[in-house]
Amino acid sequence: MSQLHPNLDIDQANQDLQGKTPEQIVEWALTQAKNPIITTNFRPYESAILHLVAKQRPDITVLWVDSGYNTDATYQFANKVIRDLNLNVITYIPKQTAAHRDVTMEGIPGIDNPLHDEFTDQVKLEPFRRALNELKPDVWFNAIRKDQTEFRQGLDVLSLSKDGVLKVAPLFEKTDADLDVYLEENSLPNEFDYFDPTKVEEHRECGLHTQL
Repeated sequence: MSQLHPNLDIDQANQDLQGKTPEQIVEWALTQAKNPIITTNFRPYESAILHLVAKQRPDITVLWVDSGYNTDATYQFANKVIRDLNLNVITYIPKQTAAHRDVTMEGIPGIDNPLHDEFTDQVKLEPFRRALNELKPDVWFNAIRKDQTEFRQGLDVLSLSKDGVLKVAPLFEKTDADLDVYLEENSLPNEFDYFDPTKVEEHRECGLHTQL
């Protein structure tokens, strides 16, 4: 229950959505939304969630928090997907430049470095908090999947952010193999040359879905 969705029984809604297709989940979630957003970092398989949601809501706000540490391939992939799907992208960036951080933090702090939490807050969490505060969404589509991290295995298709925003993961039950089929069927690109400086390790949470 949240102030944004006072009449929503999230446990019942998750039960009702069991066995539904990603398209049906998106369709249901849009009925709950006055101001939906979709977040992306243009990591592998992101074109699937962007295509899935944008085909039902072409003008949806797409929030991209660009850490400034993406690979050349990721930026090229992002440009292509934004152009091909005609996405309405709003980009948020950290308040500090990577150059400034390279001096004050001596590059990207490792996960054992006491500065790593501050680094993560600067390049990801603060821009996200700022974006959510300014955009004021009531529904937040995201691409998290159950098989990605141990933490996510305990989640469900629907969850609430700490601010009461309804978080919707239409691809929650899908695997890489499932998404390979979706990308092929819809002639969508993919890009594996991706780097997230806040995660460091593939199956580690960066804090976005644990803290927000």
